[in-house]
Amino acid sequence: MNVTFWNKEVETMSRGGIEQLQVSRMQQRIADALKTPFYQHRLARAGISSPQQFRSLSDMQKLPFAAKDDLRQNYPTGLLAVAMEQVVRIHSSSGTTGIPTVIYLAQEDLNAWTDLLARSIVATGCTRKDVFQNMMSYGLFTGGLGLHYGAERVGMTVIPVGGGNTQRQIQLMKNFKTTVLHITPSYLLHIHSRLNEFKTRPQDLHLKKAFLGAEPYSENTRLKLEELYGIDAYNSYGLSEMNGPGVAFECVYKQDMHLWEDAYILEIIDPATGQPLPDGEKGEVVLTNLVRSAMPLFRYRTRDLAFVHPEPCPCGRTHRRLSRIQGRTDDMLIVNGVNVFPSQIEEVIMSIPEVGTNYMIHLARVGSLDKLTVKVEIYSKMFTGELNALDALKNRIRDRLRALITINPSIELHEPGALPVFEGKAKRVVDEREKL
Repeated sequence: MNVTFWNKEVETMSRGGIEQLQVSRMQQRIADALKTPFYQHRLARAGISSPQQFRSLSDMQKLPFAAKDDLRQNYPTGLLAVAMEQVVRIHSSSGTTGIPTVIYLAQEDLNAWTDLLARSIVATGCTRKDVFQNMMSYGLFTGGLGLHYGAERVGMTVIPVGGGNTQRQIQLMKNFKTTVLHITPSYLLHIHSRLNEFKTRPQDLHLKKAFLGAEPYSENTRLKLEELYGIDAYNSYGLSEMNGPGVAFECVYKQDMHLWEDAYILEIIDPATGQPLPDGEKGEVVLTNLVRSAMPLFRYRTRDLAFVHPEPCPCGRTHRRLSRIQGRTDDMLIVNGVNVFPSQIEEVIMSIPEVGTNYMIHLARVGSLDKLTVKVEIYSKMFTGELNALDALKNRIRDRLRALITINPSIELHEPGALPVFEGKAKRVVDEREKL
């Protein structure tokens, strides 16, 4: 197996060296955090008023957890530790209450993030000879721009096409001999199902690798994609609160993801008690960003469930490996790579006067893509009117949902009493997507 490194000294650092670097960088981030009212209060309650009071990684237990609500309640600038003129990038994701979560990056933060992504890309065996077609969405979403900058730093030829328009994607792959894709697994399956329409076979393409992310998928799906296209598919992990992709990435051995511990402190906790769990035991992933000065964030509860491999990787990297995500501790749905909370949908439909009190969210797999259908009961007087009024209502619901969750759902209108009624906890979500 050909193992290559972006920064071998850091990637193969001793465990003691990693932990010493983590403490040093944590002290820097505490100094930044103390410039924000949010962390002045939070750290004071933890008995920390200066960076020097953080002496070892065991002191992490003194720090309070952070959660998505903290970001929403301090929107837009409550967690900003630098002057706005030092911010070179803002990313944002929609919130469950309509208030988005936002992250800020100074130039040094953007450089550090880009370097982590270059490291991740090189770990899979990519070089500047590769042509990288980025099919993830650009804009406020972190996925597209993150890998774009990382691939450019490696020296790859980057095609920033973004998502959708399958015919164009296939044409670009053929014209420019694309070797590496960044894509959701569901969309890569969908493309395969349409190759015949464009008189293309997988062997007509020059693909070698695909970076998969943004949605959960099984190992069987990865193996199926590798077989269909004759490529190596790599798992990756990231979240916008930690900058985005590049928190963890697989190497050429594809035995789960190296979490870059010079940039993040990883904890696995019992989601019920908050107590740390040993390597090998599944729990909630908690992360601290060590390389973001503009917006420090400590012990962020991701709600993702995973475990840490206790044994070393044969590639020689010393950064511990994180398993693929095993589930969630909350009700977040991932639809074609987009995070959606049922409460977001409820917020929209319950604000529309014509909608009654009962609704359901239905998820199905159509081909290789997810289909989101929102079923709502409306007042009976609406059914006595013209069809134009019903169509207008459906369009209004769809447009408002699309504006908030960026997905274009199907809308079904039902008479009162048509949807199931639950005496106990209502089952609002029916997820019939098959596990591939």
